[in-house]
This record gives sequence, structure tokens and C-alpha cells, in this order.
Amino acid sequence: MGNIVAIVGRPNVGKSTFFNRLIQRREAIVDAVSGVTRDRHYGKSDWNGQTFSLIDTGGYVKGSDDVFEAEIDKQVELAIDEADAIIFMVDVESGITGMDEDVATLLRKIEKPVFLVVNKVDNAKRLENAVEFYSLGLGDYFPIASTSGSGTGELLDALIKALPELEDEEETELPRFAVVGRPNAGKSSFINALIGEDRYIVHDVAGTTRDSIDTKYDRFGFEFNLVDTAGIRRKSKVKEDLEFYSVMRSVRAIENSDVCLIILDATRGFDGQVQNIFWLAQRNRKGIVILVNKWDLLEDKETNTLKEYEKVIRREIEPFTDVPIVFISVLTKQRIFKAIETAVEVYKNRSKKIKTSELNERMLPIIEHYPPPAWKGKYVKIKFCMQLPTPQPQFAFFCNLPQYVREPYKRYLENKLREEFDFKGVPVSVYFRKK
Repeated sequence: MGNIVAIVGRPNVGKSTFFNRLIQRREAIVDAVSGVTRDRHYGKSDWNGQTFSLIDTGGYVKGSDDVFEAEIDKQVELAIDEADAIIFMVDVESGITGMDEDVATLLRKIEKPVFLVVNKVDNAKRLENAVEFYSLGLGDYFPIASTSGSGTGELLDALIKALPELEDEEETELPRFAVVGRPNAGKSSFINALIGEDRYIVHDVAGTTRDSIDTKYDRFGFEFNLVDTAGIRRKSKVKEDLEFYSVMRSVRAIENSDVCLIILDATRGFDGQVQNIFWLAQRNRKGIVILVNKWDLLEDKETNTLKEYEKVIRREIEPFTDVPIVFISVLTKQRIFKAIETAVEVYKNRSKKIKTSELNERMLPIIEHYPPPAWKGKYVKIKFCMQLPTPQPQFAFFCNLPQYVREPYKRYLENKLREEFDFKGVPVSVYFRKK
């Protein structure tokens, strides 16, 4: 379970540049997934071996500055509620504005660590000018220049020191299934339908995470924790349709889970917000099951619309299309246990370990039959492969020229691994290493 750091501040102070700078080093290594940079407001960063999630709140506000005036208070309140530490960014060029003062007023009242960061300080004159920010009443500030990165080291050192110590997870390592999706898609009702009148329920465990309730559940002879983010309404007077709100709520639940059950409302479709949640789970390498709820409410369903609907979703989630999609109705309890059964299968797929001998026996002939295409006249020879000892499926293929293996071939091998060993619902990573 990780800490969450939120970056707040008015538009155009350089939040995104700073955000991109912090996640870049890491994303470049961790995130070798093609085409998954759709959602640039959430990422992971690490400093001196400590990893944290970073959320750029500014990225979620579309519209003009005056729209932003109304939204920024909500965003800051939400960040105060959900994050473990807050970076408040201001800009030395424009000095203190009324909007900065509003944000400072909200931040002065809270107990959490707040870091006042003065951006665009790239010469001695500006360093002098930054002194005026003391008047915001947030104590010391960090002068940085996010385009060149100067000053970020000191800031990160201080940030890491201030983050709360992570509690050790409880000994009972039960699998955790998180129910996520946008507001009103039926998350609470899904969980209530599972638990409500159900004698299988074991007992409630006080949520180990601050903002989700864990319910221990036993079904099909399989015990797991259901992580419900739906049931808690925070004190924030946040509009329900705020995209940022859903994503922020989902981040923690997703990071703390093994399998994500993404619920969507059939009448609204697989829209941008649900896609954000999907890519978030995919980037965190979690098992995924997509549940289409309220299917019974769709008018004019012919026999083939179910297939059509599924096709549309799979098109949206390319290239990671090997994901189970279950059509349910929470209201009539149709297929809700099928949903859990599917999640259990995905969990098992995610924790599957394949013997090195078996892996080579099955993969090497496939590679021999269709070797990597030559690149610049060089032939790649893959000699050996093994599964890496990670919580989710990652495979290393050892060869003479790893740098010449292109993306399409990587994807080909991933698909073959899926065919041979069944990793439905689980992101699989393939790496090439020098023998």
C-alpha cells in the first residue's frame, strides 16, 4: 500500500511539467506498455527507494480560468481528504494571486504535511522575489524550476521524510478484490447484493485502508476480502460527476487490490472515465474483470447486441483485450456470482507460476517456428526464457540482441503465452535480456 501525494495550485504555474518530471524517470522503466499514456494525471514516482503515487489535480479541470475558480476549492478539499501530503505550487513570475491566497487559507487549517513550492525560480533575481510567498503563512517554501529540475531534490528529500510510515499489511494475506467504477454505476448495490442477505458472509474487518471497507467473504470454498470504495461518502461537498473524484477514489482501492472488478452502467457505456479506471488498473498490473451492469435496462436488445457491445469494449481496450466481460444485473442478481467466480479465476491466473522447463518446452518451438524478424540485417536468437519472481506474470526472454526485438514481436509472444497458459484478465509483461 502506497502513499498518495497531490499537486494543487491554479492553472499555468507549471504543475504538469513538474508532474511529468517526477514520473518520467520511473514511467520510462516501469511503463513500457504501448499506448497507455492516455491518462497523464496519475503516475508513480520514487525517490531514494521510496515509492509514492502522484496526482496532478489540475489535469482534471477542463474549461476556462473562471470555471477553475469554482472548481479549485473542491479539488483542494478533495486532495486534503484523500492525499497523505500536498504540494502547493505557485509561480514567482506572477507573484501571489487571490486564488493562491484562497488555496493557502484552506491548507493552513489542515494537519497533513503541505509543501509550498515556488516554481520558475531560475535566476538570482527571482530567488529574491520568492520571499513574498512567506506571507501565505505556510512557513518555509521550496524554490524550484520544474523545466530544468533545479531544487526538486531538496523538495523530494523533505517530502519523503514527511510521508506517514506505511502500516504493515495484516498477516492474513487474503486476496483483495476491489469494486471500482464511476459513481452510480451500481458498486454499492453489487456489494450489498453479494453480502446483504447472504449467509456466506464471514465477518466485517475494519478497513485496513483509510477509506475503504473490507469485508471478508467466503464463497466457492475460496476466501477473499471485498474492498468497497463505494459505501463511504466523505465530508467533501464534491459534485458526484467530478471525474477527478472517481479517479482519486479508485487509485487507492486499485493499488491495494489483486483483482479489480470494474463496474459500468450499460446505459452509459464504456466512457472516458471508466477507461481511465481501466488503464489505471492495467498500469498497476492488476487482474481485471469488466462487469456491465443494468444490461436489463437497455431497450431494443436483439440477440447479437450483447456481442456487439462486447466488441465495442474490446476495441477500446486494445491491445490488452484478453479481459473477461460479464453482463450482470445487480437488481435481479443476475450473474453476480458468476462475476465473483470469474474474479477468482483471474486471481488464480495472476498468481500462476510456470516451471522454467515447461515454459521453454512450449515457447522455444513457437519461437523457432516464427523467430523475431531481422532488424538492420541482424538476426535475434532467443535461447531461453523464464518467469520472473514477481507477484504478477512477467517473463524474461534471453537473447543475443535484446535491443533489436520490436514491439509487434513482443506482443506476439505475449499472445502466445496467453494461448499456452491462460492469463485471461491479467496484464503480462515480456522483457528481453542479454544472455
